[in-house]
Amino acid sequence: MEFKRAELASGLTIVAEVNPAAASMAAGFFVRTGSRDETPEVAGVSHFLEHMMFKGTDRRNAFDVNREFDDMGANYNAFTGEENTVYFGAVLPEFQTRLLDLLCDMMRPALRADDFDIEKNVILEEIARYQDQPRFRVYEKLMAQHFHGHPLGNSILGTCESITRLARDGMRSYFQRRYSAGNVVLVGVGVLEFEAFVAKASEMCSDWEHFEAGRERPPAPSPGGRKLISDKKVTRGHVGLMSAAPSAQDGDRYAAELLAAIVGDETGSRLYYALIEPAVADTASMAYDALDGAGAFVTFLSSDSDKAVAAARIAHAEFRKFMEDGPTEAELEAAKNKIATGATLKGEVPMGRLTSVGFDWVYREEYVPLAEQIETLLAVTAGQIVELARRYDLAATTMLGLGPAESP
Repeated sequence: MEFKRAELASGLTIVAEVNPAAASMAAGFFVRTGSRDETPEVAGVSHFLEHMMFKGTDRRNAFDVNREFDDMGANYNAFTGEENTVYFGAVLPEFQTRLLDLLCDMMRPALRADDFDIEKNVILEEIARYQDQPRFRVYEKLMAQHFHGHPLGNSILGTCESITRLARDGMRSYFQRRYSAGNVVLVGVGVLEFEAFVAKASEMCSDWEHFEAGRERPPAPSPGGRKLISDKKVTRGHVGLMSAAPSAQDGDRYAAELLAAIVGDETGSRLYYALIEPAVADTASMAYDALDGAGAFVTFLSSDSDKAVAAARIAHAEFRKFMEDGPTEAELEAAKNKIATGATLKGEVPMGRLTSVGFDWVYREEYVPLAEQIETLLAVTAGQIVELARRYDLAATTMLGLGPAESP
């Protein structure tokens, strides 16, 4: 595999991991914008705009966009988070130019009034649908509570009120502020012709305006205490726990990933044996979320409502025990094997490598081959992990509970 990089006169950066042994290619635009970059007046606009990018351009309508993806047999989609919006597609190599033509064109949408009005109703339906999902509600409220006063506490979807009052001009203004050529990275992975890749991007994107989009990076606040939400429509107890963790730019991110796997992997972890095996909870998992200038360990628990308090106490006890003793060698080896195997299986196809290559560049402007990532992961020691758990105080959590009745 070979890493390639180019930069257009407009400021658009192009990076690629060229793999002649692959059977397909994937490409995606990584836009450094998300809910943390929004003001309250346009809350939810990043995600709404993601939908609008599929509604057509001056050259294509919404039907044309989806039909062309389907004609190529593409695996395509987009997603919006707190910090990034990503548009991607994976195809057979012979469709490289056609895929890139479509993706580049989509990145300058028409934002038609009729499409905006129709899609606003789709977004409102999506907000209502997600509010029926307890885990989503817990995560959204937990982020707002943990990152209180910080841009990372902004809701990705926004609210029914913010979406209802959002005007098309407000969306267009946000697009013009955030979708600068300098705030976007075009990523390619797989069996691709890089010179042709750059030439097509240059043809389509050289006239994009370049300006500084910027981003506020205030320090993350301290944990936000405990909050309980009662909802009679919810039949089970759901608990979210969040504690501080290394940022996406921190070299300790490998140790953090291992910590999360040892403590909270869905099978064979500390939380699994403390909560799932004895039937205290039916869900108990921890994930590491690496963000721009901040990070978080996020734990989700679900159980019978009368066991939720006990489940949270047991989880905290496991956090404290881990901070005291750290991982065993057997736990560390199993976690390394799980993560290395997962990364390798995912990396066998270009679509699986696309986000890894893209986010390595977005967050750190670096290219790290998969083999080097695994080598670094395998070199992490038990001492590094327990030191990290103590330094970030794994047991100092923000807690949010959702259930059918107030808990003591």
